[in-house]
Amino acid sequence: MQSLFDQIGGDTLRTILIDFYDRLVNDDMIGFFFSKTNIDHLVEREWEFVAQILGGDVTYHGRSLEQAHRTPAPILIGHFNRRLQILRETLEDHNVPNAISSVWIDHNISFKNKIVKQPSPCA
Repeated sequence: MQSLFDQIGGDTLRTILIDFYDRLVNDDMIGFFFSKTNIDHLVEREWEFVAQILGGDVTYHGRSLEQAHRTPAPILIGHFNRRLQILRETLEDHNVPNAISSVWIDHNISFKNKIVKQPSPCA
């Protein structure tokens, strides 16, 4: 049986991530988080990260989630939710099959408490 990574393909995954990070960088609410970031490097690390969660035989060479998301400005629940919304929109715009987008989004939700600095008591 083909992995989700094999179903979407490495090149398509990279195309989606390039679009996703373009949207993040240009977003009024969270774009400032990326102002001093090498986006090409970030896309490559995210490609490795997502490829792994989709079952690809890929090694992730990035930092831990906690280290990678240490920023001068705290990442708040609104920032997290905005990124998640942009991810959902990007996956939908690229017609990513539900089986793949569900795993991708669920995995992102699973690490919320590792990167959100001040989680809302209502979240």
